[in-house]
Amino acid sequence: MQLSAQGNSIDFIHKLLDKASNSQIYNYNDRIAFIQKAQELAQEFKIDSLVLKSNLQKEALYEEFSLDDLFLKTNQSNLEFAEHNGDSISLAKVYENRGNYYYKRSTDSAYYYYHKAEKIYRAIQDSFNTASALLNIALIQKNEKDFIGSEVTSFEGVKLLDSLPSLDKINQKKAYLYNNLGLVYDQLDQYEDAINYHNKALSLKRNLKGKNLQTIDNSVNNLALAYKNSGKYEIALKYYNDILNNSKLIEDRPDFYALVLDNYAHTLYLTKDKTQLPNLYLKALNICDSIGATYNSIIINQHLSEFYYDKKQTDSAKYYAYAAYDISKAYHNDDLLKSLLLLSKIESDSEAVTHYKSYIQLNDSLQKSERAVRNKFARIRYETKEIELKNQQISKERLLFMLLSLGLLLTSFLVFIIVSQRNKNKSLQFKQQQQQTNEEIYNLMLSQQDKIDEARTLEKRRISEELHDGILGRLFGTRLSLDSLNASTREEDIATRSNYLDELKAIEFEVRKVSHDLNVDFVSHSGYIDIIKTLLDKQTLAYNLKCHLKHDDTINWDAVSNKIKIHFYRIIQEALQNTYKHAEADEIYIEFYTKENDICLDIVDNGVGFNFTKSKKGIGLKNMTSRVKEINGLLVINSDKNQGTKITISTPIYN
Repeated sequence: MQLSAQGNSIDFIHKLLDKASNSQIYNYNDRIAFIQKAQELAQEFKIDSLVLKSNLQKEALYEEFSLDDLFLKTNQSNLEFAEHNGDSISLAKVYENRGNYYYKRSTDSAYYYYHKAEKIYRAIQDSFNTASALLNIALIQKNEKDFIGSEVTSFEGVKLLDSLPSLDKINQKKAYLYNNLGLVYDQLDQYEDAINYHNKALSLKRNLKGKNLQTIDNSVNNLALAYKNSGKYEIALKYYNDILNNSKLIEDRPDFYALVLDNYAHTLYLTKDKTQLPNLYLKALNICDSIGATYNSIIINQHLSEFYYDKKQTDSAKYYAYAAYDISKAYHNDDLLKSLLLLSKIESDSEAVTHYKSYIQLNDSLQKSERAVRNKFARIRYETKEIELKNQQISKERLLFMLLSLGLLLTSFLVFIIVSQRNKNKSLQFKQQQQQTNEEIYNLMLSQQDKIDEARTLEKRRISEELHDGILGRLFGTRLSLDSLNASTREEDIATRSNYLDELKAIEFEVRKVSHDLNVDFVSHSGYIDIIKTLLDKQTLAYNLKCHLKHDDTINWDAVSNKIKIHFYRIIQEALQNTYKHAEADEIYIEFYTKENDICLDIVDNGVGFNFTKSKKGIGLKNMTSRVKEINGLLVINSDKNQGTKITISTPIYN
């Protein structure tokens, strides 16, 4: 009886939640009441999954009605609940809802939470929701003008959906991804590709079940825009007419109707057919004013200004240009940029100059802002990848521990063999480490080898001359004199022989001195900074560069591992070579310093720079990345066109 009652209650809970999701029939109060009742029943029967599902639907409702405080409070509660219960699907949904909340508030925050949701969906192999999260990420990338990133992300989402059955919800999501690709290619001026993907999106939408007229009209408008931008005005006009022929559109979607009408009018303007202008523009503008769609009116005012400027009606042109400018000031985006450029063209003398200066300043500001956001995206991806790698390493270590434990239990009678084998492995590992250390020392001293060999050759020559010309000659003369006095007993001869013995002692002293000189390591004081200076002297002379080397005198290079010193040395070599080949720089700055427990290296040039997000990663950068990874370091590259390049590497000193 209890199972039957619980089963009926579960069905009832699902029905309540279905009602709560129906915004066309029920108002806010009804829907929140349905959710509250469903939550109470789920708590009564202790069905955690349905408790969380009710809460997720509640936070979605709060977001729909812009109840920010309630949404954030519920979202945080759901996050803690999902983490406590280990519910990955719900946790990903919580992150996705938080991304939706931040979508129009904070782009980088929305990207961060969508990215977290995507990683969880991917981990549990939920291809559909992974693709859904990728679509949200791609839309943000497109809006922030990271068009290449948006293109890559969109294709990744399409690839995941291609592996799933051809269902309506899957085809709908794929259509949205195709639509985004069409918009991206339109922005990149690749109009044939834009038209192709808009047609793909349109084809999928037309085959979906249910009422999809709105989303179909959106795709038709986007397709017409691609034809318009590509200069195929007649085709664009045909598609705009197809939309405008819907007599109910102005009532159902007046804002969209005004947008399409303006696009249609501007296409006529581009074909030089001005018979219906400016009436069409004014009609679109009146619709926007009547429904309070001020943002959509910006571009209409700009088009009207262009129209009157062509007709030499300067006052009217200025009126609409300033109207567009006044509205777009509230948004401080590309629309304001276009308004300023338009005013700089219409106005004269100092006013035109003032607007053009404002245009340049805003353009620089927007570019910096977009670059900063893209850099945040890159950092989010990088930090997430780092966490994934650490988690993978932890998983591997746990698996290894379990296997070793199981092996020890199953093979206890072979303990002696295992211990012996382990000792052999340690000995082999020690030899390998010793060999690696020797190779590192050899590599480090390789650049100094020529000087050392030359110094040794000179020292050997000096010692040879000393022995041959000095000591050997004196030994020979002393030996002959002793031979002649050996048999004599005269006091004079005895005294002379004593003198010769003293001479032999003096020779012994000289031999000892030469021996001592041979034992002195005359290159032992050559330090790491000297090696770097030698490298820089040679390379900068060859590359015609002016180099500035700065280093922290407190760094104890003896405490820094040879592995780090070798990789720093090679990275500097690579950076110098890249600067010579690509940067067109004449100065380079190199600095060693410490930061907390890290040793850091900065390499800065004043060259032409490059767009790191769009440039293909060459073998030089790959080598640097590989070397930094080997010393557990962090590599950060900052570069912009005509702004030079800065490479920063940090790694723990005791690595």
